Parts: sequence; structure tokens; C-alpha cells
Amino acid sequence: MVECQESDFRLVGADYRIHVPREKKSGLRERLKGKPIISLVLLSLLLLGCVFAGQLANHDASGFYLQNLNEAPSAEFLFGTDSLGRDIYSMIWYGCRTSLAVGLIGAAVIAVIGTVYGCISGTVGERMDSLMMRFTELCGSIPTLLFVLILSALFDTNSVVSIALVIGVTGWFGLARIVRSEVRQIRNSDYVLYARCCGGKFIYVMLRHLVPNFISSVMFVIVSSISSCITMESTMSFLGLGLPTTVISLGSMLSLANKALIMNTWWVIIFPGAFLLVLLMCITNVGAFFREEANRMPSKL
Repeated sequence: MVECQESDFRLVGADYRIHVPREKKSGLRERLKGKPIISLVLLSLLLLGCVFAGQLANHDASGFYLQNLNEAPSAEFLFGTDSLGRDIYSMIWYGCRTSLAVGLIGAAVIAVIGTVYGCISGTVGERMDSLMMRFTELCGSIPTLLFVLILSALFDTNSVVSIALVIGVTGWFGLARIVRSEVRQIRNSDYVLYARCCGGKFIYVMLRHLVPNFISSVMFVIVSSISSCITMESTMSFLGLGLPTTVISLGSMLSLANKALIMNTWWVIIFPGAFLLVLLMCITNVGAFFREEANRMPSKL
């Protein structure tokens, strides 16, 4: 059998050209496709409003204008006043700042506890791992609101940090289960075994080898926990069990909703509720984006 080489063939024809396929240029629309641009823009505007709340507020947010009780939106009070005579427009920016602080602190607590607990459970033996998972299932079976109320009765939750810690301590169980499943897939990898054989401590192995390999898979849970913490604080404040009315938050502003319904002062509900809804929707969309990106990544197996 005679072998043919490329030099044995000669291309014929007038003005022949070798076809080189052109790479399709990705435009701005293609690069932004699938990304939550609107949510990121709105969330950025809300963050800027929280940072510059003092410049945006046109009244004292904690001031009581007793001569303007339950006043409808006007040129002086853009969003009206509540039953205590407070300017709703000025309060909203400080309320968003408080709600975001609760969400970020609570999400940080959830991330730290859930990650460490999941890494420990994923690297220990089968019997200890089963015991730790049964504990998370037992605690996770308790309704979150009931769990938060029990801890609120035991500890003082009149400050932003304390209520964020309580909410964070009761919300890490789902993250721990996800981290544990991810760690069990990569715990026998060569680089993990090599680090442990070289005397690497648990904290070193976790931060250097485990967390970087599953952070993209749990990022959507961490981002979504921000909205969960904000929702929990708003629910507790609405029920009168969260932050006091002296601490301005979107939840404490909505705690006056029952009086607003009776007195037909719709602006007391609409404006804080709209800001809270937009904030939660933006964070949820960003979390959904991280989840889609994690699903597109190739499996570690």
C-alpha cells in the first residue's frame, strides 16, 4: 500500500485560496447575554443610596414632625409621613442600610459556620459524618422562624449585630450539607492527599485546596442567604419581635402597616414595601445567576 503525502498533491485552478474560517466576533450584547444587568444596576443604586443616605435625606430620619402626622406625599415630604410624624423618604435610605447590614452580617455567619462544618463533616470518618449530618437534619427540621424566636428570647436582639448573628446561626444547615457533598468528591484528590501527607493542618487544607474548588458551587447559596436574612429580619420586625421602632429598618417601617390599613395611609406600606421587594428581587436574581454559572461548569468527577 502506497502512502501519500501532502507534497504529492497540487492545487489547480485560477486564483485559488485556502479557506480560513473567520472567528465570530462577540459583541457587547453577546457578552452581556444571561447576566443580571438590570438587577446589578438597581442593586448598585440602592447601595449608593445607603452609603450617601445623609446626603439624600431631606429631613431628619429620626425626627418626629408632630404637626405632619400621616401626611400624604407632597413636595416637602416626598413619600409622606407615618403615624409618628417621621419622613418616610429619609427613613427609607437608612432603613435599606440597616436591612443590608443585617443581610450581609447574617450571610457572613452562615458562610463561615456552614463552610467549616461542611468541611469537617466531609473529611471525617463515616460514623462521625453520619452523626454530624443527623444533627443538621434535626436542626433543619425546626421551622426557621420558630428557631429564631427561641434564640431571640434567650439573647438580646435589640441591635443590628445581635439579630444578624441570631439569624445567621439558624440558617447555615443547608449550606453545610452542600459543602459536605462537594468536599466528599474532592477529599481523595491527589493535591489534597499530598497536602495532608506533608503535614498540612485542617485549616490550611480547607482554605488552600477545598474552598477554592467548591466556592463557585455554593456561591449562589451564600448570595441567596443575604435575601433570606433580610426577609427574616423584616418578618420579625413586622411581627414586633425584631428590631425596635427606634432602629430604622425596612421591617420596622412595615411594622406600622396594620395601623396604615385602618387609617388608609397607603404610602406607609407602598414605598417601604416597594424598596424591600426590589432589594430582594435583585439579590435573588444575582444568586440565580451564580447558580446557572455553577451548573455550566464541568463536573469534578
